[in-house]
Amino acid sequence: MPILNRAAELQNEVTEWRRHIHTNPELLFAVENTAAFVEKKLREFGVDEIVTGLGRTGVVGLIKGNLGEGRTIGLRADMDALPMTETSGKPWASKTSGKMHACGHDGHTAMLLGAAKYLSETRNFKGAVAVIFQPAEEGGGGGNEMVRDGMMERFTIAEVYGMHNMPGMPLGQFGTRPGPIMASTDEFNITIDGRGGHAAQPHKTVDPIVIGSQIVNALQTIASRTVDPLASVVVSVTKFNAGFAHNIIPEQAVLAGTVRTLMPEVRDLAEQRIKQIAESLASAYGAKVKVHYGRNYPVTVNHRQETVYALEAAAEIAGKNQVSGELDPMMGGEDFSYMLLARPGAFIFIGNGDSAGLHNPAYDFNDEAIPHGISYWVKLAETRLAA
Repeated sequence: MPILNRAAELQNEVTEWRRHIHTNPELLFAVENTAAFVEKKLREFGVDEIVTGLGRTGVVGLIKGNLGEGRTIGLRADMDALPMTETSGKPWASKTSGKMHACGHDGHTAMLLGAAKYLSETRNFKGAVAVIFQPAEEGGGGGNEMVRDGMMERFTIAEVYGMHNMPGMPLGQFGTRPGPIMASTDEFNITIDGRGGHAAQPHKTVDPIVIGSQIVNALQTIASRTVDPLASVVVSVTKFNAGFAHNIIPEQAVLAGTVRTLMPEVRDLAEQRIKQIAESLASAYGAKVKVHYGRNYPVTVNHRQETVYALEAAAEIAGKNQVSGELDPMMGGEDFSYMLLARPGAFIFIGNGDSAGLHNPAYDFNDEAIPHGISYWVKLAETRLAA
């Protein structure tokens, strides 16, 4: 089954929606205008039920099929932008300095709106489709907020699916894998309290810079000497703040960084070792240390059978040779993970072609991907809710 004719017909209209959203980016939960735009379109389509304010500013539309009672599946898109200034130079570039859609959430929202329009017109399925438009994926955990608001129970969602564009993947291709597909995204802060003094008399000080440097080096042994080489973990120190003059050893140094893992047990181990390393080294040098470890998005884990369903739907649209079921996991994070903890489902990637990378100021979503994405959503919904 190639791209749906109706999806191709909708491309220009959906592209206009996408570019409107792109021009008017909003951050985190403050996506009121985008959510209002989504709600307006869903009402125009004749969606059976629309609920706003889920997860603070999320929107869910329920589309009932014409083929009788049945289950409900959820299809999710994210709406928020990033705190960046755009350099794409496109006519539809962001009109707000310091905000831009650098991750393609504008395209995700537009494609799901296109699928909602199609499904509202045809309703060739049993049960219902819940189209989920989520705020605050970029660090706010909007997916978790929608789950905590009772979205799954309210709409009796049995399965849930997500999709994200991928620069560098050719247009028209899809890819995913069962099991872990994206990493957990934890953060740590380490504060070292030493004893400051004159740089010419280091023996009278407890130098937090030296201690901090030892900690930075030792943290790299978590990947090289603590975790199984076949398991993935990245520990990156991304901040090191200390000192204010050439001739003064400071009282304090502050380190911060991120931990990415693909297995919950590795996540636990990394947290444990960071604390042990920092505390042991600080103690050895006579300093005091405080370690704060914050858990953010959990590992995004695709359910095996639902991944098969997603891959089969993608193959129907793109052809089997255009779909990979063995995509390498990525160490970036995704708060769709919370929805996959609540319900079985799968997260798939769609090709964005040869574009700038995600979170790059020159990035723009490829509008040629729109009919592919709409067709995938429709095929997945109709297949999972077949009579």
